[in-house]
Amino acid sequence: MSLDDHPTVLAVRARPRSDTPHPAVSAAELKQIALQHGADDAGLVEIDRPALDDQRALIRQVYGDTRALLSFVVGMNREPVRSPVRSVANQEFHATYDAVNETARDIVRALSARQIPACNSVAAFPMEVQLPGRAWMVAHKPVAVAAGLGRIGVHRNVIHPRLGSFVLLGTVLLGVDADAYDQPIDYNPCLHCNLCVAACPVTAIKPDGAFDFMTCYTHNYREFLGNFGDWIGELAEANNAADYRRRVSDGETRSMWQSLSFKPGYKAAYCVAVCPAGEHVIAPFLDDSKDFTERVVRPLRDKPETLYVLSGSDAERDAPRRFPHKALQRVAPSLRPSSIPSYFMLLRLGFQRGRAKALSARYHFRFTGEPHTDMTVHIDHQRLVIEPGHTGDADVSVRADGPIWLQIVNRELAWRDALSRGIVHVTGPLDLVHAFSSCFPAMAELS
Repeated sequence: MSLDDHPTVLAVRARPRSDTPHPAVSAAELKQIALQHGADDAGLVEIDRPALDDQRALIRQVYGDTRALLSFVVGMNREPVRSPVRSVANQEFHATYDAVNETARDIVRALSARQIPACNSVAAFPMEVQLPGRAWMVAHKPVAVAAGLGRIGVHRNVIHPRLGSFVLLGTVLLGVDADAYDQPIDYNPCLHCNLCVAACPVTAIKPDGAFDFMTCYTHNYREFLGNFGDWIGELAEANNAADYRRRVSDGETRSMWQSLSFKPGYKAAYCVAVCPAGEHVIAPFLDDSKDFTERVVRPLRDKPETLYVLSGSDAERDAPRRFPHKALQRVAPSLRPSSIPSYFMLLRLGFQRGRAKALSARYHFRFTGEPHTDMTVHIDHQRLVIEPGHTGDADVSVRADGPIWLQIVNRELAWRDALSRGIVHVTGPLDLVHAFSSCFPAMAELS
């Protein structure tokens, strides 16, 4: 049978078809579909919105025909999130993430039934963790902000104007235009009350609004990829069962079993738990802020628990001062740069302001090979600035082959050996190189 005679081909060709482009879809209809299938609020953004300039290429890797994005939120139950018992709080997160993904899938099915092409993107895990660089393809936060679903608070979460911080985000990629789009809301629901600062057990959120990503990642995501890599390393290096138990406590082993069996759990979502922002959330805080603090914030601050920190980090110094009743466990770094661009990205994420208190210096880096990269890193007044090219007068210049430098910062090649062999060239004081590396304890110390 030829293709032209196949029953499927005959049936399709017998139907009337239109070659005209799909008309713009009603924004009101799209939002109503989202609400009917589990969303608590929804907004729309066109793919060409300037706010998505740094996201567009990755979005189109997920769905190349994306023309618009339907952003939506699903609310969480507040009291479980506020519970000091992590199993209770984490179950609420896991259940809501499942609801977000089911909602996105149901929206796509409903749109497909209306001949509207769409693709649901994944909320939270799983992610493209095997790829170098960024592990998530669709960044839901900037999409939600552009769609008018909230603003980023001091704690770096989206705060919805009504539901506050107790929301999780989803995004559906649309292959059609909408007839109207939303704009960011004209105020930030964040109250700048700094309760998230007070509750953060590892001091990742700073009183001046700064955020230490690496400290948050090291502790809060301990049960995720970081813990697994660290655990595998200890397992591989252990000589026998007794040596393994010296390296890894029974509690840590049970915790790993739990995360592998029943989904990994956040060590602390306290910044979300204590946030009083949002019209549906704020009343108890307005009625009696002191009582709110005693009931919601203090149980989390007073809870005995283990805090996971990097050696040499600001958290290692600051957390015991604020929370002397919480145990401290120093853990190995788990994020490793796999390329020169990811190296500079991790510099931004891992910068420790406290370690840079006495440092003021400008560094020029030149990495040969593919890609050839010139970058300037300037540390001054506990601020980090990274710029392409060589700007200003350098206090220190470093030249190396890119892969060689990655071996050094990933602790695969000793710094001193690289210097003595002449495969890394440094102009300027070596003590400034050491001072530089001490600001980034997630990478090898250059001393």
